[in-house]
Amino acid sequence: MNYKNLKLLSIDLSNFCSKHCNFCYNQSSKSGATLWRPSEVVAFATDCAKNGIEAVSLGGGEPFEYEGVFEIIKTLQPLVYLSVTSNGLPLENPEIFDKIKQNSPDKIHITIHFPDNAAEVERVIKMLEKLTKETSVTVGVNLLVNATKIDSCKRVYAQLIEELLTPKQIILIPQRFSQTPDAKMLFSVAGGQPFQSPSCLLKCTPPENFCSVSWDKKVNFCSYAKGKQPLETLDYQGLTRALDKIKFGSCA
Repeated sequence: MNYKNLKLLSIDLSNFCSKHCNFCYNQSSKSGATLWRPSEVVAFATDCAKNGIEAVSLGGGEPFEYEGVFEIIKTLQPLVYLSVTSNGLPLENPEIFDKIKQNSPDKIHITIHFPDNAAEVERVIKMLEKLTKETSVTVGVNLLVNATKIDSCKRVYAQLIEELLTPKQIILIPQRFSQTPDAKMLFSVAGGQPFQSPSCLLKCTPPENFCSVSWDKKVNFCSYAKGKQPLETLDYQGLTRALDKIKFGSCA
């Protein structure tokens, strides 16, 4: 298969996360494992960049709880557009925040998992403001949308637009596997205006420009999809060989 359009790569650094949400697609938890060494992530992503990957997103688990994340950021940020998806909690640690100032990714997306929790929403907004004022990082929000919490999601989306962000900085993430909203629900969350969401919202097909590597060094075209294939070698060739073996199917 020709992968000339493959430009975006997501890498989950671990499935360790002290927040431990029970609906996590990655099954991340306080007892989660870590298999990637920082040097492996750097070498893998660097080779991918040499072969056409333009943007790398680091996830988890919680990437800012991964030892070596700043070594990875420092090395990769000059090579690709580098973003990090976080729950934001580690950034409350002044030591972690200072390291972000010293070694900044291009973008940090903070996820709001519980839009009906006023304390979580306030915490995330304050951190977004702090990052905007004190760093050069572009900020954004992943707003997790549960079909039973549409009204809360509407309020949070409107608040984010009013106080801090543009629609281009907010991604509406449908919660998977239970209480999954449909496209009309997401449209209502965005106040009937254009919004951002995963490309599979209307139709489940493998994207041409994106693939995801999980914490256990397996790959698929989607982070949620089943049938992930292991990387036989940690380089671009290993990535494309694994993708060639995939029989893509819906996460449902």
